[in-house]
Amino acid sequence: MVRPKPALRTTASITTAAVLLTGAALGAAPAAAAAPAPASASAPALTFHDIPGSGGITLKGNVFRPSGSPAGAKHPLIVFPTSWAMPQIEYLAQAQKLADSGYVVVSYTSRGFWLSGGKIEVAGPPDIADASAVIDWALANTSADPERIGMGGVSYGAGISLLAAGHDPRIKAVAALSGWADLIESIYSGRTQHLQAAALLGGAGVLTGRPSDELSQTLRDFLGSKLDKEPEMIAWGAKRSPATHLDKINANGAAVLMGNAWGDTIFPPNQYASFYEKLTGPKRLEFRPGDHATAELTGLFGLPNDTWTNTRRWFDRYLKGERNGIDTELPVQLKSRTDKGYEGYADWKSVGAAKNRIALGGTKKVWANVDSGANGGITLLSNALDQFLKLPPTVSVPLLPRTFASVWQSERYGSVQRVRGTAELHTTVTSTKSSGTFVAYLYDVGPLGIGKLVSNAPYTFHGQTPGRPFAVDLELFSTAYDVPAGHRLALVIDTVDPLYIEHNPAGAQLTFSSPASDPSHLSVPLREK
Repeated sequence: MVRPKPALRTTASITTAAVLLTGAALGAAPAAAAAPAPASASAPALTFHDIPGSGGITLKGNVFRPSGSPAGAKHPLIVFPTSWAMPQIEYLAQAQKLADSGYVVVSYTSRGFWLSGGKIEVAGPPDIADASAVIDWALANTSADPERIGMGGVSYGAGISLLAAGHDPRIKAVAALSGWADLIESIYSGRTQHLQAAALLGGAGVLTGRPSDELSQTLRDFLGSKLDKEPEMIAWGAKRSPATHLDKINANGAAVLMGNAWGDTIFPPNQYASFYEKLTGPKRLEFRPGDHATAELTGLFGLPNDTWTNTRRWFDRYLKGERNGIDTELPVQLKSRTDKGYEGYADWKSVGAAKNRIALGGTKKVWANVDSGANGGITLLSNALDQFLKLPPTVSVPLLPRTFASVWQSERYGSVQRVRGTAELHTTVTSTKSSGTFVAYLYDVGPLGIGKLVSNAPYTFHGQTPGRPFAVDLELFSTAYDVPAGHRLALVIDTVDPLYIEHNPAGAQLTFSSPASDPSHLSVPLREK
């Protein structure tokens, strides 16, 4: 297998992101050590605790208790495992708000991070056992009601919560925000390593915790492109994927709220939507603009935030029994990257019910190993800029070098094209080598030829016969984007993107063709009018 060749700018961006992530946590850490201020008569009480985890370790945690309740009263319980690399104070703002409305809220630093014991197991069996141990402790040491237990969290906390719901039937409701359902489809989609995402997670883990030997070896094999270890890596990821435990999650019947960002470069939306469709209990799916955890970020500082508002509504409905209407709304709620309002759908397949089929005619050849200028941006940064400033990654489509990038464009549209869901590429590829990688990009192209990134996805192949054509079907990452009237859609394919590890040998060429018997095309999902 070709060894990875990350560019200097990729390394710099990963290092910067890891430092910023860790710096934010370090900056907040002193508050955790400080003794809480005396609570007022109406304020919920905050205390810090050493909580017994599984296998004899200690988890650092805190508890918000409602105030003013009569002696012996029971309260619904919510448990928040922390995000990757974050300390136990991550959820203080939201935990206090929940306690204000009558919940006991227990937050804890996930094992292996900061001052919690053990090593980082990446939501492995010890982490799931920890979740049950924290529930046991809360039932023994607080006024938590054993019949009204919920779990939730952001990122790592979301994944642990979903997995725990499949192993502990006491959990009645889950809020899984910016999480994963399929770990392999998240960081190895298209059989391509998501370099920046994996390196950021690995670097942050080393800076703030103690990776297990298994995690360290898996990361080395993954980033080192060890194809002979691929079955082991896939098995490792499957064990840690809620999708693997779907039957158990459905059998236990917890009400599941899932939220994610369209531009999540760590846990892309496709795998979440696929998992959501297979859930059989009460469920809700929300997608918003942004990157990993940016949709929830302002809420962690106590600021108004739609994601956290709906999280509280979800718990109120399924732990308190309040008839607040969240279960009668259309369960799939989307916010377009180019609009301010929400759209409701009965299910995921209804999102992009109409299709715009763009023919990819002709034969186009590209030389590999050269970045054409088209790329998916920088993990965490680029899609956050799109979320807050409407500044997605851009490129001048007419100036893309056709030696290194293949380009197809639609006609100029006479009306707005409301792209919703997952665009699907079908093409025929011929390579001069047995292995290779390409990345497909979908752009909104304005009158001056400036393309704004709508979506992208990588694809890697191994074991192909040089010179023999083979068919490729590739799902681009799901999105919601309105293409203005007078604009075009453009599909660009090249072979290098700093987001991913590429596997193109020196001198490789890729040819994209459209046989008459199997025409190449891009199917773009559109909102029905």
